[in-house]
Amino acid sequence: MEGLMRKSSKLVGLAGAVLALSLLAGCSSNEPDPAQRAVNAANRADGAAARAEAASQKSSQAAAQAQAAASRVEQAASDAKAAADRAEAIASKTMSSAPRHRARRHRRSAEESGAAAGAAAGAEAGAAAGADAGAAAGGGAPAPAPAPAPATP
Repeated sequence: MEGLMRKSSKLVGLAGAVLALSLLAGCSSNEPDPAQRAVNAANRADGAAARAEAASQKSSQAAAQAQAAASRVEQAASDAKAAADRAEAIASKTMSSAPRHRARRHRRSAEESGAAAGAAAGAEAGAAAGADAGAAAGGGAPAPAPAPAPATP
């Protein structure tokens, strides 16, 4: 702003110098009188000062808008960093609570499950026969029968 005032002061001073030179040099009949030329120079200087003032205001507004935009960008960057930090914390929590190794269930084939069931039934029958033989030989009470084997899928 101070530079603008200096420029307009220089313009007014220059207009005054031109006026003074024109008065010293004399006037021809085709040109306006010195007073008119001074008024014209002053008007031109005034217009230049007004244009400079308008340019200064526009540049100040542009600077304020640029500063506001920079502030918004900085705020957006801060928000993005906070969101990334939250996402990282959630991801690390999720990864730490997830099981490392999953237990797998092994399914037996139909032949294996049938053989296992047959073996359990054979053992059960053998135990029952042994208990009956012991009871007949010893004359005591028969031994309790073992619990049935669980069925396998």
